Amino acid sequence: MCFALCSLFSGLEGDADLQFLLEGGDLLKVRSSSWKKTRYLKLEPDCKTIWHESKKTFKSKQTFSLDDISAVRQGRQSEGLRKYTEEQVENRCFSIIFKGRKKNLDLIASSEEEAKQWVTSLHKLISNMNNLSQPREGRAWIFNCLRKADKNSDDKLSQKELKDFLRMINIDLDDEYAEILFQVMPSQLWVCCLGAEIEHFYDPADHREEVDVIYGEYAKTAGYMSADNLVEFLMTEQRERATLADAHKLIEKYEVDEKAKEKKLLSKDGFLMYLHHPESLVLKPEHKEVYQDMSQPLNHYFISSSHNTYLLEDQLKGPSSTEAYVRALVKGCRCVELDCWDGSDGEPVIYHGHTLTSKILFKDAIKAIKDYAFKTSDYPVIISLENHCSVEQQKVMAHHMSSILGSDLVTAPLGDCMPTGFPSPEVGEVVVKGKRLNKLEATFAPEAAAEDDTDVTEEEDSNDEEEEQENRRERWGDVKETSFLSLYVRERISCPNVEVFLQHFFLASAGNLCNLFTSTFSVQKRRSSNCERAVGHGDLLQERPLPRL
Repeated sequence: MCFALCSLFSGLEGDADLQFLLEGGDLLKVRSSSWKKTRYLKLEPDCKTIWHESKKTFKSKQTFSLDDISAVRQGRQSEGLRKYTEEQVENRCFSIIFKGRKKNLDLIASSEEEAKQWVTSLHKLISNMNNLSQPREGRAWIFNCLRKADKNSDDKLSQKELKDFLRMINIDLDDEYAEILFQVMPSQLWVCCLGAEIEHFYDPADHREEVDVIYGEYAKTAGYMSADNLVEFLMTEQRERATLADAHKLIEKYEVDEKAKEKKLLSKDGFLMYLHHPESLVLKPEHKEVYQDMSQPLNHYFISSSHNTYLLEDQLKGPSSTEAYVRALVKGCRCVELDCWDGSDGEPVIYHGHTLTSKILFKDAIKAIKDYAFKTSDYPVIISLENHCSVEQQKVMAHHMSSILGSDLVTAPLGDCMPTGFPSPEVGEVVVKGKRLNKLEATFAPEAAAEDDTDVTEEEDSNDEEEEQENRRERWGDVKETSFLSLYVRERISCPNVEVFLQHFFLASAGNLCNLFTSTFSVQKRRSSNCERAVGHGDLLQERPLPRL
């Protein structure tokens, strides 16, 4: 019975992969190099919940919903599996990645075939559940709520359980009406009721008067909506540009009564089917894809940016993880931050400096960016470097970026001449945002490079300007590898109040931001003379006279 119900609501009638998940099996759960324990996992009869065994007190039966799963990855693709397992079990590993902050579930199957079976079956079930038709999705949801309301698991609903069920489906009834509804149903409602019985129960509780009103207003053809009536509704209420051909397509697609469909009429049930479909949303269908002009300079757009990307939780003692970069990029983030510090064994690390956050290797973060940079979007990925490394480890950073990112990394100005503005986002490559030891012009005028190499900051107004510049030269040394990767960057601004803020301000969208740049991503040098530079909406920096005292 359970397999039949699950098959009906998942759209996988008689499927071997579904049967495999319902039967379940033992898997090795991995948390650390010393914590690897066998756990039994299986799919619940509702086809939307995975049950897994737990040894925790009072939590011997834990579950998670398929809706909570973001991805299922085969192989050692999670940070935990790469760190705590050997390469020889690569083909037996898979990870269940959850949405939000829930930790990954890293698992090892007994064989390569079993691991592939789990991954294939989960992918198929999740895909089918996400693409259910509206009626089947509604029935699956109702069935899931019925199972949850059945507290004593006797496959029946008492009057109290019935009231709980109604609240789950967003129907809050008073005791008197609930008792009347219970009386018109069978003496005890079976949880496993199917088809017309579910509809017979749900329809009287789901009645919406406002739908009756609006349908009655436009159903002017013998109690039905004709194609002309539907066009009038679409243009008046939905404010769409509709034709008779559009109306005929909607009737053909959503009308459930074959006789009405033959007469090109839309019944109330067909009208409800249309209202429940995404096609009736106020969002214009053509706006589901990118419809804006994407040939403008990069700084003309809002850019989805991430701060302290490496952190999964708080920035004082939370864990750092390459998974954080994966999640950000999969969500469409186009600018990620790497706080780089000297690590042991000559390998730079990423963490929130001077805090208790954990550390990850710089090269692992670059590998994650390489693998997921363009999974969701083809637009450029900007690597924002907050560089605290020594000269030696900066060279290591430059090597890792060049060798891992390869041809995806912009290592030379786009075009054969000095750029006069930002490139457009249509160039889908990885761009490094950092500091340059010299001006971009030096790339096209090598003879000027030596003169500009020491031009790291603006002229200082203080008397110890030469000493300050010498200290900066000692700090940055001759690390041209990382410097020259930063082709589209800004130079440091000497206004103290703004400088600290700008270290974490990635990009702005205002077109007049171009006025602040002499070359792409290079800020014009300006002197602060009796003025303040303030950040405003749509205008990153504005010069405003200070009030006179």
